[in-house]
Amino acid sequence: MKKWNLIVDVDNCTNCNGCVLACHDEHFENDFPGYAAPMPKHGHSWIDIRQKVRGTSPVVDVAYLPVMCQHCDEAPCIAAAKNGAASKRADGIVIIDPAKAKGQKELIDSCPYGAIWWNEELQVPQHWIFDAHLLDAGWTEPRAQQSCATGAIRAVKVEDAEMLRIAEEEGLKHLNPELGTKPRVWYANLDRYTSCFIAGSIETEAKGIVDCVEGARIVLKRGGEQVQETVSDNYGDFKFDGLAEDGASYKVEISHDRLGSKSLDVKLKDSVYLGAISL
Repeated sequence: MKKWNLIVDVDNCTNCNGCVLACHDEHFENDFPGYAAPMPKHGHSWIDIRQKVRGTSPVVDVAYLPVMCQHCDEAPCIAAAKNGAASKRADGIVIIDPAKAKGQKELIDSCPYGAIWWNEELQVPQHWIFDAHLLDAGWTEPRAQQSCATGAIRAVKVEDAEMLRIAEEEGLKHLNPELGTKPRVWYANLDRYTSCFIAGSIETEAKGIVDCVEGARIVLKRGGEQVQETVSDNYGDFKFDGLAEDGASYKVEISHDRLGSKSLDVKLKDSVYLGAISL
């Protein structure tokens, strides 16, 4: 059977909050019985765009990560809910029924993604419902996709085998896969948010003139094993990305046919810019 999945491209999210505003517009003061009670005017972000700044000046990048209900196939909220208050539909969408879930504040803590919100006034837990009410009315996409100007959000309804093929082809990943919840939200370029980088600039000096070094070979090693290799660009810059934030020790080996070689040791806990490296 075909089921809904959401694909979020971290590279394309600019934190414009179009999806956030669309969600508020859809649910504030609007009651959809069986789907969702009205969202409060303030305090809730059913689509929560999180920010991560990596690196130090002058090499800095910012990644934005939209986090919403992951519509997990092994959803902790369903296991924690009483009286069938949370359930998974045949099309893969998880619904927390606002009537059945009334008073069940414990559902907030059941979600490891922090994607369930407590409505104090109505005393109900709430989440992003994938706009199931609209899809059931014939819509072909949720408003989060419709409102995304950069195409960072894309909903697809396919069989599970086809979704796995798409994930393999596009390099999609789950957020916190170690949780074992089997989400139906997939992320492209997730490393922009979950990993770190080593960057630097290579230069040389002759007769008092400093110049950029293009074409230097830079090899990154961990535990004596090569993990990445690159070449400096015409500004002398290089960058190794997608590295784990685990405090590992790396060796950066730089070589140039004419200018010689140099190596640096780096203990990586966060993204780092090594500065100008002279050959």
